[in-house]
Amino acid sequence: MDLTWDRVDFERGVIMLANGAQTRKGRATVPMTDTARRALLEAYAARTTDHVIEFGGKAMGRIRKAFERAAEAAGLAWVTPHALRHSAAVWMAEAGTPMAQIAQMLGHTNEKITFSTYARFSPAYLRGAASALEVG
Repeated sequence: MDLTWDRVDFERGVIMLANGAQTRKGRATVPMTDTARRALLEAYAARTTDHVIEFGGKAMGRIRKAFERAAEAAGLAWVTPHALRHSAAVWMAEAGTPMAQIAQMLGHTNEKITFSTYARFSPAYLRGAASALEVG
């Protein structure tokens, strides 16, 4: 919620999540997807504050209520920000993204946490076990 536009580097295509010396959860810099870049450029053009997430000309402190209303309007009342984070990690695992890269994107300081949670979604994870079942 404290992300400011000076930490969004459109030229390099990265977002610097750390706020000065405060590097939380091990994630200092993450790349933008093309979709995120387009949305951020649109938001940047319409900005009224230095904060990336703003409403009514003020930085937002929380998004919980707005997120709940948006999820409900979409017919997805059960969805939470954490569910979106989890889905992103699962999609990366299903696409064969190495666990170390998923861990870094999620801000996990220990890859074992990522592995224990998301390895089962990786197509390669059980490949060896499946191969053992081949006959001849």
